[in-house]
Parts: sequence; structure tokens; C-alpha cells
Amino acid sequence: MKSLFRLSVGLLAFCAVSLSLSAAEAKHYNVLFFAVDDLRPEFGAYGSPIVKSPNLDALAAKGLVFNRAYCQQAVCSPSRSSLLTGTRPDTTKVYDLETHFRKNIPDVVTLPQHFKNNGYFVQGMGKLFHGGLDDPQSWSTPWAAPKAKSYGLAENNEMVARKAAEAKKAGKKGKAASRSARGPAFESSDVPDNTFHDGALADMAIKTLRELKDKKQPFWLGVGFVKPHLPFVAPKKYWDLYDPAKIELAKVTTRPKGAPSYAIGDGGEMRAYEGIPNGHVPDDMARDLKHGYYAAISYMDAQVGKVVAELERLGLRDDTIIIIWGDHGWKLGEYDAWCKHTNVELDTNAPLIISVPGQKSAGKKTDALVEFVDIYPSLAELCGLPLPKHLEGTSFAPLIKNPNQTWKEAAFSQYPRGVSGKSLMGYTMRTDRYRLTRWVEKRDHSKVDAVELYDHKTDPMETVNIANDPKNAKLVADLTVQWEKGWQAAQLKGK
Repeated sequence: MKSLFRLSVGLLAFCAVSLSLSAAEAKHYNVLFFAVDDLRPEFGAYGSPIVKSPNLDALAAKGLVFNRAYCQQAVCSPSRSSLLTGTRPDTTKVYDLETHFRKNIPDVVTLPQHFKNNGYFVQGMGKLFHGGLDDPQSWSTPWAAPKAKSYGLAENNEMVARKAAEAKKAGKKGKAASRSARGPAFESSDVPDNTFHDGALADMAIKTLRELKDKKQPFWLGVGFVKPHLPFVAPKKYWDLYDPAKIELAKVTTRPKGAPSYAIGDGGEMRAYEGIPNGHVPDDMARDLKHGYYAAISYMDAQVGKVVAELERLGLRDDTIIIIWGDHGWKLGEYDAWCKHTNVELDTNAPLIISVPGQKSAGKKTDALVEFVDIYPSLAELCGLPLPKHLEGTSFAPLIKNPNQTWKEAAFSQYPRGVSGKSLMGYTMRTDRYRLTRWVEKRDHSKVDAVELYDHKTDPMETVNIANDPKNAKLVADLTVQWEKGWQAAQLKGK
């Protein structure tokens, strides 16, 4: 199996090189690498009529929007570890928020580290790797993040401080202490942008760009924004962009018919915040939460705009690739659930926009299936760097030249579940039309606990599991064969 894996990766590298830009076209561009926490593809560039995102939209107008980009696991650290190493969760063995990828792949060369090793000055700030799991080997200078308040209102910061003290007194540590020391899930306060992390981070990035301008080497700058992650906190002026009466609640509010009960959780992450009830969230609160989520997007969008404006002012835009991605999708009341942590389309599909100097596809969108493991090889290729042999994705650089060309046949994600004493892994495969999810025992994939199948042509919200309908038996069998061949076959076929 290891030999077969090495052969598959080698073939992937060969195919990627055969499709790559010519040496004359490749250039050691700078890279401005924006990561965004919990951002689902619901803003102007993705067709939202309500979310105000002028700066993301402007970036899209000069770049390529990927309508069908998929993370490899819909939760922060597994997704980021996968993307930044260019490998999948079963390689990183990162399925939770505590495990560092170097525990299992100690010698892997990360995306920023690869650029550093190839002559770039590499700097990271904000949330890139998951909080507390930084990787010093990745940077030319130590990673940094601004210190900022969680809330704008004094009473909410006091609430957090009081709860933190109580948790410490009770002997709670780590994750348990963090969950116990949370304030309200949303807040509007009339404060400056740099009161909070993302505004202060934008200031830090602007200062850094000014310093990088004079370096005699290309740079790779990672800037990790935390909004719209909970709590939905943003300055009042961003809340004021929205009329609550025009904010629609989720239309699909029941769990997928015929799906296993454990397929979708209820969003326990959000229940750790003050005032959020267990079970159903009342409509008035749901509207406040969506209002806060949208305000947080607009706040983050403004910070992106400030950084890009400085890049342009410094005369660096024509020499810089800008990429922005959200680490996974998010539910806003759909299925009567919130947050991420599932294999559904809403959680695995995430925003991805890239702008390359001089690209002819500027302002276009592509429906090609791409994965976050593809980002590493794509940036390396676009900047004329060699592709490391460990990568488990395919460069999408050819899509920038021709967004409508035939591309990979499937994208793969996964999510673990502990169910009635069983340790399951849900592996999901998204093809052009279908989503097939197989829940198997972690240690023995031949033991199948449940199967889900959704037809995106007739059921784009994945409301009815059709896997158990006898008339779909052949379809399930055919898709299962494709699923069993895995990501290697999906990426290589037709290339």
C-alpha cells in the first residue's frame, strides 16, 4: 500500500507539472495569504443580496471565485492542518483541536515553510494554524498576534473575567476552562475597529507590509482573521449596515430525512455562550445571531480592504498573489442546527478566491471541484516553486487560465463521530451531482454503520437521504466503487 501511495503521489506530481505554467510565465510573486475563521460562502461575491462585502467583492472582480471548494474536515484545526501541510486528515491524524500535526508527521514541510526554504521571507500573524498550535519551523520570524478585547462593552469583558476566575477556582483547565469563560454570543458596541483582534491585526499587517517593501526578497505574508467566528462581535457601524427585518431565517429547519441521527449535531459550540438555550433557538434570537454573523463578516471585510489598499499604495499589487479562504462552512439554523462539525454541503463547502497578477480570468467564477489540499501545490506552481512529493492535492493553476475546463471528478471530506460506544469516521465524497457519505468504523472500514446519498440536481440542500431507496441500489454501488478508489483516482482520471 505504501508503494502504491508513493506511486500515486508521484503521478500526481507529474500530472501537475505537465499542466503547469511554463517557466517563462512563472514568477516568484509575493503572496498575501488571508485566512478567515468560520466564513461560509455567503457574501456578495457568492451572490448574497444582503451581506455587505465590498472589499471581498472587489478582490473577486480581480480574481477567480471557486464556487465548489471543499475543506477536508469541517472544523478549525483539522482543516487548517490539512491545508497548510497539503495532506489529508488521515495523514495528519489531526481530527480534533488539541493534536499538533507534527506529532504524526514531524518532518513534513508546510506551505509557508516551503516558501521559506525557497528564498522567501515568510511571516505569519493572526489565526493561521489553530490557536495554541503554532509551528515555529514555518516562519522566517516568529508568528505574532495582537492582544485585543473579546467584547466592546465593559460588562461583557467583566463577565468573561469573572467566569475565568470561577473556572480556575474550580480547577478547570484547557478546553473546559475556555468553554466556561465565555460571554454572550453576539454584541454591538460603538468602538473603533482596532478594539478587537481583526482591526488590530489589519494594523499589524499594514505595518508589516511597509517593512517588507524594502526587503530584497519576495515575501509570503499570512494574515489570519478570526471573524465571523463566535462570538459575533463587531463595532456598531457594521451592525447598522443591516435591517433586521430583512434578515431571513433558515428555510430548511428539519434534519435530512432518512439520515442517521448522528449525521448532524445541534451546535454545542454555540451553547457554551451566555444565554443560548439547549435545543431549538427561538426565531428572535436566531435573527440576532444571523445579524451578528453578517456584521462580523462586514467588519472582517473592511479589514481585508485596509490591508489590500496598503498593498496597492506601496506599489506591490502587481507583484503579489492574493488568496483568501474560509476554513470551512457554517450552519445558521439550517437543519435546526448551528456551527460546523458535519459532512453536509453547508459545512464542507467554503469560500476560496485567488487573484494572480495579469490573470485573464479576472472576475470569473468556476464550478470546478477543488479541495483545500490543492492550495499548497497551486501557490507553489504559480510562484515557480517545485512541488514537494508529499502533497495530496492537485494544483488548480490551470483553472486560472481556463476556469471552465474539465477538472477532477470528486472532492473528499471527513468527520469523526463517537456513537454508542463505537468510533466512526464519516467519509464523504462530493461529485458533480451527488454527495455520498459512508459512516464506517475507524479501525475497520469494511464495517459500515450508515450510508447517505444526496442528489444535488434535485435536492441541493440535502434534505432527503436516498441511499436506502431500492431503485438507487446501482447508483449507490457505482458511487461506492468510486469512493473506494479514493482521492488519487479522482484527481488522476482524465488528466
